[in-house]
Amino acid sequence: MSASEPTGAQPAPARPRAAGAAATIRAGRQQACRPYPRFLLEAGQWRGLVVALRDDPTLELLGLWAEAGLVHAAFHQPNEGLLLASVAVAERHYPALSPVRPGAIRFERMVHDLWGHVAEGGTDARPWLDHGRWAASAPMSARPPAVTTPPPQPEFLGAEGEGVHQIQVGPVHAGVIEPAHFRFHVQGETVVRLEARLGYLHKGTLALMLGKSPRLAARFAARLSGDSTVAHSWAFATAAEQALGVVVPPRAVLLRAIAAELERLHNHLNDWGAVCGDASFVWPQARCGVLREGVLRAAALAFGHRLMMDLVVPGGVARDLAPGGTAAIRAALAAVAQELPGLQRVYESHASLQDRVVTTGTLAPALAAAFAAGGFVGRASGRGFDCRKLPGYAPYNTMAFTVPVQVAGDVDARLQVRMAELHQSLALVESLLARLAPGPLKLDLPQAGGEGVGLVESFRGEALHWMQLDDGGLIRAVFLRDPSWLQWPLLEAAIEGNIVADFPLCNKSFNCSYSGVDL
Repeated sequence: MSASEPTGAQPAPARPRAAGAAATIRAGRQQACRPYPRFLLEAGQWRGLVVALRDDPTLELLGLWAEAGLVHAAFHQPNEGLLLASVAVAERHYPALSPVRPGAIRFERMVHDLWGHVAEGGTDARPWLDHGRWAASAPMSARPPAVTTPPPQPEFLGAEGEGVHQIQVGPVHAGVIEPAHFRFHVQGETVVRLEARLGYLHKGTLALMLGKSPRLAARFAARLSGDSTVAHSWAFATAAEQALGVVVPPRAVLLRAIAAELERLHNHLNDWGAVCGDASFVWPQARCGVLREGVLRAAALAFGHRLMMDLVVPGGVARDLAPGGTAAIRAALAAVAQELPGLQRVYESHASLQDRVVTTGTLAPALAAAFAAGGFVGRASGRGFDCRKLPGYAPYNTMAFTVPVQVAGDVDARLQVRMAELHQSLALVESLLARLAPGPLKLDLPQAGGEGVGLVESFRGEALHWMQLDDGGLIRAVFLRDPSWLQWPLLEAAIEGNIVADFPLCNKSFNCSYSGVDL
């Protein structure tokens, strides 16, 4: 007792300091998962994790999924790596993460639709993938109950105010694009609320993979989202390779990266042109289309497929560069490099175009951080995460490149990030081609059990794949996560306060995948 305290007074009890969320996870029982650890938490520990996440904003939620008796979550520790946590489901219930991590909302809805697990205390219990038209509900649960009731009417969040009315768009659209329903609440021409309803492309992908070998199931991963077929194939293959502890041949690693950068190039060119087209400035769209076509033709000549689908397989790559492939790639890259500066000057010098993209569809950095937004969506709003850098993976961990970051968070910022990444990808492909040396293309996979995680930077952001293999080397549990899971909600936020006519610009500047989240 100090001299200043009154006689008989007792010191105030020290308030217990909450452990960090990462420490709370590490207090669980560690499971055999590579290369990132997974910890099995008791129910009380998971509830403690919810509290710790509320007090510790640094641990970022990257995904949440399930299997018959467990719920899993993946977190990112800035400057460290990934950390996985699991909890057993008690009587179909588990404590929700959505009150402390808003990015968990749609994952929790998906977990309920596919496995029947209820997020206790969750902030949104509406269906996500299940539109009430399946023969059974919770089809991936141990005993899926048959559906005997008619499909319910979809529920949308409301908006109140004088003159607020609704505009319904989709799910069938006027072009050859994926289906989605967009419900706008509008006051005059200003969007008060937007909500997207997806699930129209549900394919049962996860269930189709169960019981198959990684080599056979890789075709499903390659088709999760066709514009990111290389990235998803690579993430899936990495999960299998980590589970089995195999190391891919060096030539295969370089060929994977070449394909991934070509995929980044043709998608960024496509999106840049499409945004200009949505602003009725079609000349840049035409030029970007020509350049993209050149990249796609080079990919077809080099790897046998315009999108390079089924090139990356567990254990390596399915085929080598074709004769003349290197020359074709270099010619396509030279055409892009020659025209990029002029295209960028045209984009930045036309006042009418700049008027449409600058300050339009602004995503606040705080919101991007709260949802752990990846790719150009996050990097345009100040979150400079690129898993090629951190936690990093071969061959990028031995290559020099920068991660472009903007803070304005508008349509223009998202395009500026794309433009900078185009220049980076051109240099990376040239460097990768120069490093190619003769060698084997793939390894045979052992028939063994294991658990692994793959994390690969697609053109949209990080693709996260998790896999468990049984002792015969067949898939017993799996999850594939496209970066769009954490970006769709942010599109809804970015359009608020903008006019309806700017929705195509905002939508294309995000370019979220419909198929990638419909599973």
